[in-house]
Amino acid sequence: MSTTETDLPLLRITFDAEEIFFPGLPVLAGESVEELFGVGRPVGRVGAFSLSQSGDWLLGAATVSLPSGLEEASHRLYGDIFEATRDWHLARSWNYDPAINESGPAGLENYRVFCRGRSLAFEQLYGSGFNARLPSASAVGSKSGELTIAFAACPVRPRHVENPLQVPAYEYPGEYGPRAPSFARATVVPGPEQATVFISGTAAIRGHATVAPHSVREQVECTLENLRELSRACGLGVDLDHGGDSTRHFKVYLRHATDLPLVATLLEEKLLAGTDRVSYVLSDMCRSSLLVEIEATLFGVTGLPA
Repeated sequence: MSTTETDLPLLRITFDAEEIFFPGLPVLAGESVEELFGVGRPVGRVGAFSLSQSGDWLLGAATVSLPSGLEEASHRLYGDIFEATRDWHLARSWNYDPAINESGPAGLENYRVFCRGRSLAFEQLYGSGFNARLPSASAVGSKSGELTIAFAACPVRPRHVENPLQVPAYEYPGEYGPRAPSFARATVVPGPEQATVFISGTAAIRGHATVAPHSVREQVECTLENLRELSRACGLGVDLDHGGDSTRHFKVYLRHATDLPLVATLLEEKLLAGTDRVSYVLSDMCRSSLLVEIEATLFGVTGLPA
């Protein structure tokens, strides 16, 4: 980590008054504390996960070292998640992978190693049709040497959504690794009056190919187009409920700190509202060709079908 990075605060994520975790993401601008679900209450542990409950949400977070490797750790942690959520529906996961673009065993990129462990865990539980059960997710590089995974689960069956402009990640061809990434592009959690929408980490991918690998401006534009398509697919109009009654949280991942001024200016012009909660963090992404990635969480969405 450079001297500049060591001076930056690390993102702090809280699920309850006792559970505070640091996924190894230096904060470049915006909020340094993420508290999406309010302050919950501790409800015990399952495996490596500390569990919390906030309203109708079951939340969990775990940080583990990797003595047996990243694949074994990701497989084991997802097994713990399934044990913890057996009476719930998994709606969202956040995965913070150390050295995500570096080579792991047999020269395989660490992200692809992680994907194999996660995918095998889903298949082990749900069988060959597990893709239909995949929730929204993000997987980004942590500056820590440990693997951190967090999740949110709900009591009602959510609706998982894909982007018409992109090949579903779980259908990526073999050139992206021995097991395709296991996530949906978005997840809608219905409620009697209000819904919650989780938008997965979204980047400049069209079909399954990276767009403009050497231009952060073009990647932001492509990412915003993908977000607009996802917004339509979720039933939020074209602007992620901009002007609606929902509370919007964004996390913007940047590979290079020097891209912050341009990216922040573009997003303030084309995406963000003054009431949005935003964190800009320094992180590598699932492909070394990606320079920026955006995720969103919307609470209190009205007008969506239950």
